[in-house]
Amino acid sequence: MNENAAAAAGPTAAINPCGACPVRGLAVCGVLEPDELHALAEIVHEVQRVHRQSVIVEGDEAHNFFIVTGGVASVEKLLADGRRQVVGFLYPSDFFGLAIDGCYAYSVTAVTNLSLCRFERQRYLALIDRFPKLEHRLLGMASNELAASQEQMLVLGRKTAREKVASFLSMLSERSRRLGRPPSPVWIPMTRGDIGDYIGLTTETTSRKFTQLRKEGLIAVLPDAMIELLDPAELKRIADGG
Repeated sequence: MNENAAAAAGPTAAINPCGACPVRGLAVCGVLEPDELHALAEIVHEVQRVHRQSVIVEGDEAHNFFIVTGGVASVEKLLADGRRQVVGFLYPSDFFGLAIDGCYAYSVTAVTNLSLCRFERQRYLALIDRFPKLEHRLLGMASNELAASQEQMLVLGRKTAREKVASFLSMLSERSRRLGRPPSPVWIPMTRGDIGDYIGLTTETTSRKFTQLRKEGLIAVLPDAMIELLDPAELKRIADGG
């Protein structure tokens, strides 16, 4: 939260910006009580990234954890032949920065202008020791990420192009519902190329399938990169190969 927003929210928020964070209830820090948030506020740094700017790079030393507070980012792996594989998208409240052998396991790039809370790794781990419920929340989020990765492997496997796009829309809708938000419309600010790199299709094929679903009356394209799911049940049926 920026200084102007903190001032508008009142003196308590200015002293403890975490208390007025719009995504706190959904983020990993949502398990902390109001009087415990001061410890979190002491180690947080608010950072911004612009469209297509790198946040972390696969293989770099992992010094920080992050929480998305505004915007969308893509999670990417670089394949041996130099191609990019998008393995996920990060929305507000998502936590990232996990490491393998002390290095980031993936790259993260801003899809839109991005607002983040950044935590120095060692200080955050010390906070977990102090508040073990943070670790429990992280484990729960990691389980959700594993389930999403398994779903993506299924999408990249035997599904047709139409089934892949329907699966992508259904996954975003289900994610929104799981976080207590309306399942439709869903915010999709990423390009068709980004989506194609995630579900294993070319940009042209991805665009054609979105157009096809729109012409069939299954989705509607709204302003501000919103897509309304007009027939979620039918999209789920298509996604399941029906």
